[in-house]
Amino acid sequence: MKPHGGDFDYEAHGAGYAAVREPDPRIEALVHAALGDARTVLNVGAGAGSYEPTDRYVIALEPAAAMRAQRVGVPAIVGFAEALPLDDGAVDAAMAMMTVHQWSDLDRGLAELRRVARGPVVVLAGDGDSLPRYWLNDYAPDLIAAERRRYPPIEYIAARIGARAEVQAVPIHLDCADGFTEAFYGRPERLLDPAVRKAQSSWGFLPEGAEARFVAALRADLASGRWDTRHGHLRTQPTFESSMRLIVGWP
Repeated sequence: MKPHGGDFDYEAHGAGYAAVREPDPRIEALVHAALGDARTVLNVGAGAGSYEPTDRYVIALEPAAAMRAQRVGVPAIVGFAEALPLDDGAVDAAMAMMTVHQWSDLDRGLAELRRVARGPVVVLAGDGDSLPRYWLNDYAPDLIAAERRRYPPIEYIAARIGARAEVQAVPIHLDCADGFTEAFYGRPERLLDPAVRKAQSSWGFLPEGAEARFVAALRADLASGRWDTRHGHLRTQPTFESSMRLIVGWP
């Protein structure tokens, strides 16, 4: 299994994430429920702090200064998943939200999460095999292909974060507050906003000119009604089963 490295430069391109990537309360509820009764929680790859509980003692770890500067909760310390600066069993639970595909050594990072957590390890990650069913595949197949390469297999993650693990598909609501790409399954106009795309690292992996072609094609199809002819039912579909998975492992 190849390690999945940090292939996106958040120092250079991380500005503006917090404004677009607000935590969605329904996803947040799933994450917090998975933490159980843990009172001390380590958040690895903590970014701007999305999905961190505010009613527990949180230690946040984030390597990128640009992301640490956007935090409004507890300050984050500098560090990497592969070498957590904590003793064995130092916290009740550990969490990692949409970050494992950025780690330079996936096996070591997951082993570190398991080492420091006495209880559950909670990972929010993308299932690459589920991505092609999203309508964006019709307009930006290179983006979907790039994301599939980045995402480690869900089963691989689950097998390394506990002797017992559960995987849950995360439903995305039509008014999802967190601005990742699939959050706009029924609001395609939002992906025409460059500020929205800037807060989605996947656009940084397209060939030169592909993003501009996507914008032109989607804008034309929205104006002509072609998008609605093919996908208009999504505008009123309450939820969409995205590629997002919640993985919980126990010792």
